[in-house]
Amino acid sequence: MSLTLKQRVGLELQRSLRKTDEQLHPLRTLFWECTLRCNMRCRHCGSDCKVSPTVPDMPAEDFLRVMDTIAPHVDPHKVFIIFTGGEALLRSDLEQVGLELYRREYPWGVVTNGFLLNETRLQRLMASGMHSITVSLDGFEQQHNWIRCHPQSFEKATRAIKLLVEQKDLLWDVVTCVNPQNYPYLKDFKEYLISLGVPAWRLFSIFPMGRAADNPDLQFTDKQFRGLMDFIKNCRENEPRINVSYACEGFLGDYEQKVRDHFFFCRSGVEVASIRCDGAISGCTSVRSHMDQGNIYQDDFWEVWQKRFQVMRDRSWAKKDQCKDCKVWRYCEGGGLHLYSDNGKLLTCHYHRLYQ
Repeated sequence: MSLTLKQRVGLELQRSLRKTDEQLHPLRTLFWECTLRCNMRCRHCGSDCKVSPTVPDMPAEDFLRVMDTIAPHVDPHKVFIIFTGGEALLRSDLEQVGLELYRREYPWGVVTNGFLLNETRLQRLMASGMHSITVSLDGFEQQHNWIRCHPQSFEKATRAIKLLVEQKDLLWDVVTCVNPQNYPYLKDFKEYLISLGVPAWRLFSIFPMGRAADNPDLQFTDKQFRGLMDFIKNCRENEPRINVSYACEGFLGDYEQKVRDHFFFCRSGVEVASIRCDGAISGCTSVRSHMDQGNIYQDDFWEVWQKRFQVMRDRSWAKKDQCKDCKVWRYCEGGGLHLYSDNGKLLTCHYHRLYQ
């Protein structure tokens, strides 16, 4: 790997900004895991959601009470709330919660598989102040239905996307979980998304957690992983019809700023927090329970945000094993926190896969 002077300057600046953010930890994004119920059983699910989970949905008033305790400490216009799950649209009171957030001047959005997003539901969500929405579509019908384990999943997600195309005052995008099943069709699938009118397409690769941990059909070879980076890079350089980008999963060496708009920075616990269905307080929802920092039913959220999260803000503990003598540690600091097992072992390294 050979970083250009421009990349090194940018990475050093990013590193400086990251250190400042770790000290100030401004809350910018808050995920609400509003349900663990789901109408699918996706092969790659990291949270192992179920149709009838043992953890019930969090009462809306409990979540809103937390938002009211945060309000004196933040500018609500600068804290983005994201409803996630499970499948967030399974909650019939989502619009009521969204409206309460809107009245408190918090922008909010939804991540969904699109199955329940019909015209009526979309109009209700928008009337409640929804600012943005992300729909998952994981390839053409055969590939998407395979990973979602539902024969109507592609049809419903495509219907949802066609509804969103008609909305001029809504930010939205499509996210795709790239895996060996849909990888060969990425170029054709890009053309399909463009034909639908999709403005922005985010791609991510599967990390070995949850149901994906022991499923070899979902895991990329290193060659395929590099091929994905090359595909995204080429799209960003040569395809003006759709904004293509890679997720914020890990440090990518000289692919940095070539496959996404920003340099890698794991913001979990630094700018990003979550409230889980059981009340647990953590970083982003991809970081599972071994890094929980408190619980809204026993702790004050803002006090937890201010005084805990050291494991996420000081990454010195991660400089071990393959990271111990890594020459790009200063830019990576061990990669995304969601890539660690419960015992603190790094499960996969994006940089290593690209440049071993």
